[in-house]
Amino acid sequence: MRCVPLRLLVVCTALLLVASCGGADGGDGDDGRAPGAPTGVTAMAGSATSVHVMWNAFAERTGAHTYEVYRGTTKVAEVPGSQHMVDVPRLKPSTMYVFTVRARDADGRVGPPSRRVRARTPVEVAADDSAPTRPGHMAGEPVGSKAVRLSWSAARDERGVRSYAVLQGGTEIHTVDGERTTAVVTGLRPGTRYTFTVRARDTAGNLSPASTPVRLTTPGTDDGRGTAPTDFTATTHRSGGAYYIDLAWDPPRVDGVITEYDIQLDGKTATSLVWGGEPPRGRARYSFYAGREAGTEHRVRLRARLPDGTWGGLSAEWTVTTGAQG
Repeated sequence: MRCVPLRLLVVCTALLLVASCGGADGGDGDDGRAPGAPTGVTAMAGSATSVHVMWNAFAERTGAHTYEVYRGTTKVAEVPGSQHMVDVPRLKPSTMYVFTVRARDADGRVGPPSRRVRARTPVEVAADDSAPTRPGHMAGEPVGSKAVRLSWSAARDERGVRSYAVLQGGTEIHTVDGERTTAVVTGLRPGTRYTFTVRARDTAGNLSPASTPVRLTTPGTDDGRGTAPTDFTATTHRSGGAYYIDLAWDPPRVDGVITEYDIQLDGKTATSLVWGGEPPRGRARYSFYAGREAGTEHRVRLRARLPDGTWGGLSAEWTVTTGAQG
C-alpha cells in the first residue's frame, strides 16, 4: 500500500495533558529526605529600595522544585527551582537587612535555611530618570567545559553605576557589583552555544541598553543522554473516525522545572508542547491528531527545553502505524 505523506495541523492553544505520579518505589530517586540548605548565598543592594539575592543551583540531579527567600523571618519571595536569584523590592533606604534561602522539593518538604547574609540599602537620592550608558567592549572566553568568563568596559552614570546585570539569551542570570567589569558564569553544558549581554543598573534602578552580545561555545561534547526524556513510548488509537498518536515519557532530571517540549514527527518539528502553569510531576502523557488514514507509518521523538534555555537531548525514536494492533 502506498502511504500518502501526512501534514499535521496541530493547534497548541489547548493541550490535553494527563500526568501520573509514581509511587514510593517508582524509581524517581526520592530518598525521603528534605533538600539541603542552599549554598553560595549573596545579597547586594540594587537600589535604595531593593536588594538582589543570589544562590548556587543544587548539584543533585533531583534539584529543588521551589526556593523560598526570607527577609528576617518573613518570606518575601518564592521562585521555581530553575531560578537562582531574585530582586526583593519595597525596602527602606539606608537600612540593613538579613536574608536566608530555603529549598522545597516536589513533595513539599522544606530544607533548612541557608547561612544568613546581610545587605544595606544606600541613601535615597533625588529622583533619577536617566539610565546609565551602554557597557562597551563585551568579550568572553570559556573556562573549562561548564563555565565562561565575561568582561566589558564600564558604563557611565551621573550618579554612579550600582551593579551590572548579566543576561543569557535575554534572561538575567547573574549580578555583580558596579565596581566590577568581569563575571564568571557557571552551571553550563559542554559543547553548547550561549549568548550573553550585560546591562548597567544605577542606584535608582534604571537599566542601561544591553551591550553588544558575545557568543561562546563551551568545549567538550554533550551526547544529550543526560538531558533526554527517558522511558519514552508512542502508540496510536482511533477516536471519532480519526487516529491519534499517544506519547508518554519521564522528564529528564535537571536542576529546575521543564515547561516546554519539542515534539518531532518524521524528523521535523510537529508542535511545541508548553505548559502554561505547573507541569506534571513524574510521568507525562500527551496525544495529538494524526489524520484519518489507517496504515500510515510515522517516526516520533521529543526533547525538552532546559532551564538554561537550551534544548536537551532527543529521546529514543519510536515508529508507529495508524490502525496497527498495539
